[in-house]
Amino acid sequence: MPSTPRAAIIPVTPFQQNCTLLWCEATKRAAVVDPGGDLDRIEAAIAKAGVTVEKILLTHGHIDHAGGAAELKERLGVAIEGPHPADKPLLDRLPESGAAYGLEGARAVTPDRWLHEGDTVTIGELTFDVLHCPGHSPGSVVLVSRDARFAQVGDVLFRGSVGRTDLPGGDHAALIASITQKLLPLGDDVAFIPGHGPTGTIGQERLTNPFLR
Repeated sequence: MPSTPRAAIIPVTPFQQNCTLLWCEATKRAAVVDPGGDLDRIEAAIAKAGVTVEKILLTHGHIDHAGGAAELKERLGVAIEGPHPADKPLLDRLPESGAAYGLEGARAVTPDRWLHEGDTVTIGELTFDVLHCPGHSPGSVVLVSRDARFAQVGDVLFRGSVGRTDLPGGDHAALIASITQKLLPLGDDVAFIPGHGPTGTIGQERLTNPFLR
């Protein structure tokens, strides 16, 4: 019987980014996905869940997802995994991005492990497959638990929408290709947590998302 993933969504930054505390119910080992900021709020959620964080995961390098990662790494004493190396320029420019958006304290991030298509990420007894899904950013990754029929999709796909492609490195055609070639084939029953807004399912988006018609 595979372990069950549990998740708590912690909206952070003025962008209301869905930072996610993701953990393995069997072991109470956890990962913080996309700590964009508001670290005290994230640490309170960790304490409330009663879990032990073993790593930080980044789906991509934008400020609202990665701005707090360097400091949280120091606070928790854990490694950072992801995103794909194509987002290195974004991670290097986080201090400038923070200043531009009025988010104080953002620091450049160098992951301890870059993620590539076909890699796997573990959280306790959970295993997630890594899909490289460029378009919103060049190095966006999606994490998929095939056993649990669950995906952490960052800003690649939203309920009723898709990620912005008007930011540096964005590519709308690449984004739609990532969704149609990598996410839709996962199966209609796969539930996902996006980087902003409500959760959804692949099947619902296949039927109703206007960007996928």
